[in-house]
Amino acid sequence: MLRLLLICGVSLTQALDNGLALTPPMGWLTWQRYRCLTDCTTYPDECISEKLIKRTADMLVDEGYLEAGYDYIGIDDCWMEKNRSASGKLVPDRERFPSGMKMLGKYVHSKGLKFGIYQDYGTKTCAGYPGVMGHEQTDVDTLVSWGVDYIKLDGCYSKPEEMKTGYPDFGRMLNKTGRPVLYSCSWPAYLEPDSILPNYTVIAENCNLWRNWDDIEDSWQSLLGIMNWFGDNQERLAPFAGPGHWNDPDMLLVGNYGLSLDQARVQMAVWAVLAAPLLISADLARMRPEFKEILLNRDIIAVNQDPLGKQGLRVYNDSKHHRQIWTRKLSDNSYAVAFVSTRVDGVPYAVSFSHGDMKIPAQNYRVQDLYNEEEDRKLGADETFTTRINPTGVKFFKFIPVGQSEEDFKDPEEHTLKNVNFNTDNDLDKTVVVV
Repeated sequence: MLRLLLICGVSLTQALDNGLALTPPMGWLTWQRYRCLTDCTTYPDECISEKLIKRTADMLVDEGYLEAGYDYIGIDDCWMEKNRSASGKLVPDRERFPSGMKMLGKYVHSKGLKFGIYQDYGTKTCAGYPGVMGHEQTDVDTLVSWGVDYIKLDGCYSKPEEMKTGYPDFGRMLNKTGRPVLYSCSWPAYLEPDSILPNYTVIAENCNLWRNWDDIEDSWQSLLGIMNWFGDNQERLAPFAGPGHWNDPDMLLVGNYGLSLDQARVQMAVWAVLAAPLLISADLARMRPEFKEILLNRDIIAVNQDPLGKQGLRVYNDSKHHRQIWTRKLSDNSYAVAFVSTRVDGVPYAVSFSHGDMKIPAQNYRVQDLYNEEEDRKLGADETFTTRINPTGVKFFKFIPVGQSEEDFKDPEEHTLKNVNFNTDNDLDKTVVVV
């Protein structure tokens, strides 16, 4: 059996010392839904503007998202004028942000929310607006003066050797201001696609969260591609996730156009197992009730926000039969287990799995359906677990140990990162040590 030995209970690195993101950040971002839409004449309700941000801030509060934990609201690219001021400062677009960013930040804060903004460690942002390179201290001082609480720093128009020093330097400048600013880096996302292996030890020391891979697109194909990439690379990603520092598979698509209800449930479940940031990017004014229910599911949010901060794993991957299992250990000694079907055709089908398949200790459990479709049930130590999954769907359960002493709760393989790409043949006998 393939075993990747590491001490999962102890972080391999120290997080950015700003006291933030002790659980994965939650909030709302503009990019996936609104991209770089700047034509407010034709699209007054969808363009990147203070009107959009204020309306969304109101809805985050009024519709229960803030109460559920979604407390950041962030503006992505395309909020600036194309040129800096005469003194070299960033200037918000004068027509779309007539009140200025400082006043917008005050409005966001008045709602009990935190204010996020985008910049780029390069000469330009991805959409061609001014980047921070050569203006780092000026931009840090400007953004902090506006009351920014979250900075997403992209990586267009910069080189890997520039990122190596630029991202840490920018983070240190933020820390020196004394303002607690959540720092989101896109650093590894510009290395991984070019097969440059990032130094995640250094990244986790300098960033609260970091984009690892390609931008997510509003489709099942894109979502599945990112899930599989994380599953295929989890042995070198998972050790660096924990309180204060998180892998980021990108924004939630839930409530947009590209995912069915079942597929949206898959993303929410797998993101919860991955301890991923939960960053909505959808039009809250047009959010259908069934998708809102997914985003506000308290039981699943609790899995995502579990204080143990241990990233879960894809522990079973049967590509022939198009089924996966994603498992995460939680702080109360229970396990969150997502059974995913990647089939795109057919009808719901029944599957049965052993404790070993799920990578949970062989003991008795009370099983809670986190999507509330089934009544709680029991699973004995010698029984297999059977459930029925829709095509491109998920069943998401919490396995809660019962009839055990505290000593019995201990995982006998606590220090083992289990089975990266488990298959039904079970003929792997290679041992790999992660250092």
